[in-house]
Amino acid sequence: MPTSPRHPVPPGATDCHMHIYGSAARYPVAPSNPSPVPLGYDLDAYRKVKTRLGLSRTVIVQPTAYGADNACTMDAVAELGLDAARAVVVVTVETPMAELRRLHAAGARGARVFLLEEGLVPWEGLHELAAHVAPLGWHVQLQFDGGEMPAREALIRGLPCPAVIDHVGRFHDPVPPEAPAVQALLRLLEAGHVWMKASSPYGVSRSGPPDYADVSAIARAAIKAAPERVVWGSNWPHPNKPEPKPDEAPLLDILADWAPDDATRHAILVENPGRLYDF
Repeated sequence: MPTSPRHPVPPGATDCHMHIYGSAARYPVAPSNPSPVPLGYDLDAYRKVKTRLGLSRTVIVQPTAYGADNACTMDAVAELGLDAARAVVVVTVETPMAELRRLHAAGARGARVFLLEEGLVPWEGLHELAAHVAPLGWHVQLQFDGGEMPAREALIRGLPCPAVIDHVGRFHDPVPPEAPAVQALLRLLEAGHVWMKASSPYGVSRSGPPDYADVSAIARAAIKAAPERVVWGSNWPHPNKPEPKPDEAPLLDILADWAPDDATRHAILVENPGRLYDF
């Protein structure tokens, strides 16, 4: 049974990472995506989650299921309205600037780069894509195995636009905060133009709920290093997590462990998203 958060959130609190899935008839799955689209996770279902958590604003992230067809994501932003929603879309260097401007006017503020299987942009094309979206003030949002962080650090540091690293770095192999891969993440956060999403601790945790101790140690270190460049996301509807799906309220409450003081939590939930997504 879904619960409500034990720690109330402030006005303006933002879910910076979630996905919307529509009907297959209206929004066909991309040929590049071999997995079926989760059913029942449309905007009406998300609104119930948003209300239960007490959230004010939402950043809808284009799921891999739809490739570079951003229609489902942008339709949801339009329905929520620009006072309450933004998008991170999937584009390539071939996407015309006129289309980027159209997406920007409709609420897009970043380009998602999925650097695992099924992604459309490889590491080798990341710098060119970043340069393509930089004139709009966008960022690139990166999801990859954090074990690669030391090898990718120089590339990410040299990107011509801000970068947002997903899911507490998504370290597929358990590592402590003093590990070289985590230290590379912390250096990037301290560099000034790299951000991190405090989201999906269950994705790679070996210690598991309720506190996800292994991932939580990394999250606390990242927030200590750059509290002004961390945002929170529910990762609803947890597309890669089999049933039963996580309850989002404990995932929001765990932020009180990662950032114990009210001012830092306010920054992560309200101020930082306001700057990053141009609310």
